[in-house]
Amino acid sequence: MTLLSRELPASQAFYGNVLGWTYRPAGLGDDFCVALSDGMAVAGIGALASSLQVEVSWTPYFAVANVDEAAARIRERGATVAVGPLAFHTGRAALAMDPDGAAFGIWEGAVRSDWTVGRGSAPAWLELRTRDTVDAARFYGQVLGWAPETADGFTLVHEDDHAVLRQDEQVVARIRGGAVQVRPRWHVYFRVPEVSRSVEAAVRDGGALVSPPEAAETLHEATLRDPDGALFTVTSR
Repeated sequence: MTLLSRELPASQAFYGNVLGWTYRPAGLGDDFCVALSDGMAVAGIGALASSLQVEVSWTPYFAVANVDEAAARIRERGATVAVGPLAFHTGRAALAMDPDGAAFGIWEGAVRSDWTVGRGSAPAWLELRTRDTVDAARFYGQVLGWAPETADGFTLVHEDDHAVLRQDEQVVARIRGGAVQVRPRWHVYFRVPEVSRSVEAAVRDGGALVSPPEAAETLHEATLRDPDGALFTVTSR
């Protein structure tokens, strides 16, 4: 997961207080850092160029074997490669938008073998909120090699009104349709020990509680907006 914020020090302080993160340099200059939880990498946070007036949001990056081939598959299926592929010291990346406009990234390069969504310090899970579950599942399955099962242990199956991506039986992402009143997007869930404490810290530090207050009182889950407007959910599940 990557966040490009308008004020990097302010974002570091906000997520440090809300999620308990610390930080280390990423080797990409002073404007990008790696967020750590209990010493393990969780996400990347960078500074958004002041000349770019774009919406601040969390963006997932998915590992691919060949970023050029994945970018070609994205374009072939009516989607957009907005930036890249670009070369970095540990790999190559591109930023894309799916056919409905949800932003995501692809990454070819070094990946920690002990890091995956849903385990340890990583995000609890990802959720794509889109218009049509079947179309979205088909697109990502074909572009990223999720359909129906791959050598990496991924399976993508339809359950009720949504699709679920699992790796070795662990839920990695969900795809939910019906998002007609909001722009389709990927949404991230971060696991915390105490939801109410994270909500209090977020509001105190300039963020906002998006989900109804009574939802936060269940102590299981709450959706928050950071001071730059990026949405995320904290969960104790």
